[in-house]
Amino acid sequence: PVIVENCIILKAVCEWCIMSHFESVLITLDLGVFLIVIAGECVDPLVSGLYASSFLASSRYNFLYSANFAKLYGNSGWSPSPRDRQPWLQVDLGRKYRLLAIATQGTFNSYDWVSKYTLLYGDRPDSWTPYIMKGGNSTLPGNWNYYQVKRNVFHYAFTAKHIRLLPLAWNTENGGKIGVRLELFGCSYDSYVLQYDGDDSVVYMYPGKRSRTLHDHIAINFKTLYEDGLLLHSEGIQGDLLTLELKRGRLYLHISLGSSVIHKVDGRVTLTAGSLLDNLHWHYVTIKRYGRQVNFTVDSQTVTGICNGEFTHLDLDTQLYVGGVIEQNLPHLPTTQNFQGCLENVFINGINIIDKAQREEPDIRPICLSFPQKKMHFACRDNLLKPMTFAGPNNYLQVPGFFRRPRMFVKFKFRSWDYTGLLMFTRFADDLGALELGLSEGQINVTIFQPGKKKLQFAAGGLNDGYWHTVDLAARDNLLTLTIDEEKASPLKITNPFTIRTGDRYFFGGTCETKLNRFHGCMQHIFIDDEQLDIDIILQRQWGRYAELLLGTCGITDRCTPNPCEHEGRCIQSLDDFICLCENTGYKGEVCHMSVYKESCEAYRLSGKYWSGNYTIDPDLSGPLKPFEVYCKMKSYKAWTVILHDRVDGTKVTGSSIDRPYIGDVNYWNASWDDVTALANTSMYCEQWIDYSCYKSRLLNTPNGRPFGYWIGRGNVSHYYWGGTFREVQMCGCAINQTCTDPKFQCNCDADYRQWYSDKGYLDFRDHLPVRKVVVGDTNRTGSEAHFTVGPLRCHGDRNIWNTIAFTKPTYITFPTFKPGSTADISFHFKTYRDHGVFLENSDEQLRNFIRIEMNTTHDLLFIFMVGDGIINVTLHSPVPLNDNEWHFVQAEINVKLARIKVDYQPWAVRRFPGQTFVTMKFTHPLLVGSANRTLRPFLGCLRGLRMNGVPLDLEGKVNEEQGIRRNCTGQCLNATIPCRNSGQCIEGYASYTCDCNNTAFDGFYCHKDIGAYFEIGSWLRYNIRKKPVSDEAAWANWIDPHYDNFSLGYNDTADDIEFSFSTVHTPAVLLYISSFVQDYIAVILKTDGSVDLRYKLGLITHKYQLTHRNLADGYPHYVNITRHNRTIKTQVHALTAVTVYVILLLSALSEVGDIDYDIQRHNAPGFIGCISGVRYNVYAPLKAFFRPNETDPPVTTQGYVSESNCGAFPPVLGYVPWEADPWFTSIGEFICPIMHQYKNNIILCSSTHLCTFPFQSIFISMMTLVYFG
Repeated sequence: PVIVENCIILKAVCEWCIMSHFESVLITLDLGVFLIVIAGECVDPLVSGLYASSFLASSRYNFLYSANFAKLYGNSGWSPSPRDRQPWLQVDLGRKYRLLAIATQGTFNSYDWVSKYTLLYGDRPDSWTPYIMKGGNSTLPGNWNYYQVKRNVFHYAFTAKHIRLLPLAWNTENGGKIGVRLELFGCSYDSYVLQYDGDDSVVYMYPGKRSRTLHDHIAINFKTLYEDGLLLHSEGIQGDLLTLELKRGRLYLHISLGSSVIHKVDGRVTLTAGSLLDNLHWHYVTIKRYGRQVNFTVDSQTVTGICNGEFTHLDLDTQLYVGGVIEQNLPHLPTTQNFQGCLENVFINGINIIDKAQREEPDIRPICLSFPQKKMHFACRDNLLKPMTFAGPNNYLQVPGFFRRPRMFVKFKFRSWDYTGLLMFTRFADDLGALELGLSEGQINVTIFQPGKKKLQFAAGGLNDGYWHTVDLAARDNLLTLTIDEEKASPLKITNPFTIRTGDRYFFGGTCETKLNRFHGCMQHIFIDDEQLDIDIILQRQWGRYAELLLGTCGITDRCTPNPCEHEGRCIQSLDDFICLCENTGYKGEVCHMSVYKESCEAYRLSGKYWSGNYTIDPDLSGPLKPFEVYCKMKSYKAWTVILHDRVDGTKVTGSSIDRPYIGDVNYWNASWDDVTALANTSMYCEQWIDYSCYKSRLLNTPNGRPFGYWIGRGNVSHYYWGGTFREVQMCGCAINQTCTDPKFQCNCDADYRQWYSDKGYLDFRDHLPVRKVVVGDTNRTGSEAHFTVGPLRCHGDRNIWNTIAFTKPTYITFPTFKPGSTADISFHFKTYRDHGVFLENSDEQLRNFIRIEMNTTHDLLFIFMVGDGIINVTLHSPVPLNDNEWHFVQAEINVKLARIKVDYQPWAVRRFPGQTFVTMKFTHPLLVGSANRTLRPFLGCLRGLRMNGVPLDLEGKVNEEQGIRRNCTGQCLNATIPCRNSGQCIEGYASYTCDCNNTAFDGFYCHKDIGAYFEIGSWLRYNIRKKPVSDEAAWANWIDPHYDNFSLGYNDTADDIEFSFSTVHTPAVLLYISSFVQDYIAVILKTDGSVDLRYKLGLITHKYQLTHRNLADGYPHYVNITRHNRTIKTQVHALTAVTVYVILLLSALSEVGDIDYDIQRHNAPGFIGCISGVRYNVYAPLKAFFRPNETDPPVTTQGYVSESNCGAFPPVLGYVPWEADPWFTSIGEFICPIMHQYKNNIILCSSTHLCTFPFQSIFISMMTLVYFG
């Protein structure tokens, strides 16, 4: 709401609102309240309605490609001549406009378009300002075909009457060339300008000679050639201050809402913005204040500050100076010169100062020091400097000189960031040598080359600071004088013998005749032999030559302001790039963002540091807190972090009272209070010893009194409980142990005895620690005395590392919007079995700005982002699968230099950005963890230890079982409805689970289905474990190289694990026979009486064990399990108690097997007839390999008729099987019926009368197993 008194103020208010880009304003007049719409969006097309005379170009391809055809959506377009070395297209808008965007196309229906270009703008056609994007890049992206429109929105609005487009790159395929159609978008702009010469000023008198405001809005535009100057100044008698001044090309805002000498409050605060503002370009300044909050904007850079003190109003007295302070006996402020240049549209809280001055209103007082009657000049008189920018790798300027003169005079101005580079070179006439003037390590070097003589060389100054510097060189025979920045009092001279005869050519910026690098920067005001060079005339008449030169503008920018290097890194820059020096900062990386230290002692322990000692930790990693040194006491299962301070040795206190207590600050060593708090906050457990020894000095004044003493912890909160007790109970440890000196009190010291007592114990509530202060208030009585001691802070664990959740359903959790600025780092651990999933995403409304980390395939990890121009991704391809349900550690980082991602100990996958790239991460949506927007590509698995820019996110605080978010890494395997059977391994799917039956002899979703076979007479099945014996040499080679010859023993020679079930009514039979390359074997025999024996031959002795004396040839299924570990054998048949047998000898050396033992052959006639199922020897399942092969040529051989059978097993009642895992599920109405194998007779004759032997290790299953019943 704005209250106005008359139409003049109303006009000023509306003008101010237009300058402030308001869309509407509420006006209160005597007639009522009106809503005035100021303007719509500032996006009017400005080029489409111009006449042909408004277009100008450096050249044209032919008449049909003239400049006036360069309108968006036109039927042609502009193309320059192929011979044009520096083409440009220029548009005269007819008046000054406020510009917001530009759109381009290629030439209609052609292969002609521009892919990169530079945009210049200005108030006149011979003085240009380059448009610089965020990051310092002046190259705008163009088109990729002729018809699509590429729109570039300027990151800050600027004003101009003329624009010039310089093509930098274009399509060359299919005969393509430069082709441009364009449109500019903006709105009209009213300009009120005032010229200042340094001896004049404008004074605005406040109404009532006083200004008191809660909020302010100040806007001012300026341009100048001078580094220093005062723009605004006003003071108040209470110390209030508002000053805006230019110093060394930077803008400083000094503001104070009042100071107090009594309370020792200095209200002044200074904000700094901008750099190289003395470039004669228009700069746009806005100051917005509400209460103590101040926003200070120069062009596109905004700085925010808080005014000191508690005042909220700005109280200024009498007047405001604009452009300088000029009073009697005070030509300017003592520390700042008056402004010289042009001011435009100076608005002070809606008051148009320049408009008031132009109309000579009574509250405006113009002042001129030199001529009191001088009229103010309400127009901007530009100095035509004609600067030039050396911006290419092969840039140079060659100009003519006066030949064979005995004296040489060269003068010019330059500004650069380069450490080395050629400024000027000329070769003398008559082969007398040459003169070289260049930068080396930021100093100017002058070198004179003479034939047959040693070169003369000297250096001066440190001039690569980006400011304008003047170089004045004069030379004659035997004397050379160099003056820098017109300091004539101390010129540098060379007086050695040499001869000068000027040459006919001078090179600036570079030449092939010298070894110096090319110069990059700006030059202007070039004088040769006291005559100023007019570059336009020289180039028009072809007296000179140049390459990669930008004429009419200085395109140098300050890439180190604001400093892109974090954590006090030092920025060094060149014309188009910068580097950060991170030495001694504790950080690393391209912008000094990543900490070189671990976040805790626990992190050091987990990384393999097991020895105690001093370590440097950084609890917030890339956050703002600095690293600090602690003592780490390493244990095998935990690491204690210990921080000492200045109260460990105890403090004596006397003379304190409850109203004037003694307050003992606890100052921790090597760490700030924020550092110690961050450590305690991230630890699993913390404790701190506290001891209060008293002599007639009360502590907590229990049971119900006001405490005399207490301690202050985190957040400056006072706590009235002591060590050894519970929090917030106002008692000491002796009350808990019931050992207090006087049971009427709850602290020993509260008994107030005239003898020494103490209350002590550990404080261990982490959220209250560390101890910041100790307050003692009862030592002012006669004889009273107290001593207190605070132990070091001791913490262990890191609750961020193990902050873990599991996603068991497609869902996500949200956190506040991530606001990283221009640099972000993300780290977390994950494990999953899924082959894809989005870990996290943050975006804006239209997904034009986002970051995302996801697993795209089992081996690919993607870091996808759109934080500038276009979607970019960095892909890390892992040589090992990432969905192995093991923990993997992911790190990702993005800054203006690069984006990169890594997992575990694999190398970084890096995507480097072009120079001058700007990264903007302005997200508006909440941070999503677990999926992309709208639950796209959800992640199922576990996450832990998530950090964003060093800040840990509390994943466990988002646990919601109903939504499928569980605490810790627990999925469906923990509480499976039906567990995996028969030693099947549960594979966690988080939303579901599967059973891995590969190492079992069973099949099915739960490893519950028997795989059995029916053996007719004379049939058998053989499984080959190895086809040839392994020599000692091969075994040794395998021990050295595990990949040698795909070596595998195929068995464990220290253990055997055998299980199977069988059913038959025929005896005798060999149920199972395992041979080796020696005469050792294992055999399970069904004897004639139906009992079962186990035969182990290990070496020379055959060991015989009876597994059961019962007759098992009864047609029912019987289960057999045999387990050997070293010399111990355990056997079990059905539910019989396991029998333990001790074997004397182990397996002997490997060799070929001989004849089969006679006793084994005797039991093999007539052979096994029946069914056997669930056969497993260690990891081998012969029947499963035969009936469910997972390879093309399984190592299984059969003889006779062996058919699959369920061996009489009844189908179990199963639980729910997810449809995606159900082998019987069909979506097209199919019905599949499993057919059981039935046998006509239960008794089958056997024709086998002997057992064959084979020269390789194998498993013989002579007859397999159950007869089908049912």
